[in-house]
Amino acid sequence: MNGGPSGFHNAPVTKAFVITSALFTVFFGIRGRSSKLGLSYQDIFEKFRIWKLIMSTFAFSSTPELMFGLYLLYYFRVFERQIGSNKYSAFIFFSGTVSLLLEVILLSLLKDTTANLLTSGPYGLIFASFIPFYLDIPVSTRFRVFGVNFSDKSFIYLAGVQLLLSSWKRSIFPGICGIIAGSLYRLNILGIRKAKFPEFVASFFSRLSLPSFGNSPPPAPSRNIVGTISPNTGRRAEASLFLSFSQ
Repeated sequence: MNGGPSGFHNAPVTKAFVITSALFTVFFGIRGRSSKLGLSYQDIFEKFRIWKLIMSTFAFSSTPELMFGLYLLYYFRVFERQIGSNKYSAFIFFSGTVSLLLEVILLSLLKDTTANLLTSGPYGLIFASFIPFYLDIPVSTRFRVFGVNFSDKSFIYLAGVQLLLSSWKRSIFPGICGIIAGSLYRLNILGIRKAKFPEFVASFFSRLSLPSFGNSPPPAPSRNIVGTISPNTGRRAEASLFLSFSQ
């Protein structure tokens, strides 16, 4: 299963986000500070380290989390291609802001000052994206392995489970906050699904990201977001996804 044509064609916002996340993770990893980026009650409510709120949104705390996280971010570029970069930017902002707010509320309730309770990384965006992935992306292939039924979507779910459990409760809590944020977006709270950023945002990200990294030519007519199936089926799937995400 794939997210359409390879590379970041028509997905400049995803491209910039992936590059930023990778660079921040490597930077803090070299400095030996990746494990210290997680949020804690002490950071937010006692020392007021607001910078950690921003850094924790981008940088992963370990190499395995980085690998699975970037793989999922790369796959979910399919949504930017379907609804457009301006609208997808609003989805990123909403899911990231809401999930971060929920994490802060969670920290205020737990009030544990002994450790970093929440791991860092764009868990809000990643797990919010699983809502439209589950509801809107159709299954194109089914198969059995040792008597167990799988589909082409199973690999994305397995990567999500691995990321969700990567740091146990430190990663489970941010993942759940992301799922809640994605559900609120789906429910169209305050009409958020009609919101979109100005046109210059997509242009800015197009200029910001590396010009030749991961770009590829437009897809062939016979391909679509879920693999190589018939053109009519692909058009119906893409139209259904666009209408579901934009309503």
